[in-house]
Amino acid sequence: MFTNKSQSERGIMSTVLGILSDVSIGLAVFSSFRIGGRASARLGTVILVAMLFSIAGLVFGILSRMEKDKFYFFPDLGILLNGIGVCATGFILYAGVFGL
Repeated sequence: MFTNKSQSERGIMSTVLGILSDVSIGLAVFSSFRIGGRASARLGTVILVAMLFSIAGLVFGILSRMEKDKFYFFPDLGILLNGIGVCATGFILYAGVFGL
């Protein structure tokens, strides 16, 4: 009848890391666009740290998705947001190497 489900702390952390990484990537790309596409080393470092956040968020999201008797909204949202961050970083690296 009633369950003792609770929110997963790892799932919430995964979502927070996903939001941070996606916003950081978006702001870095926008900043690079505003200065004419000449990205500095500082913007590259922002992208690198955002990628690390996304990977850590994916790990947290997957681990929290495997927990029993938890709500799965935040783990699923975290996996989605961090997946977007990893894909965006991969696209940026691909575009930089092959000159899109």
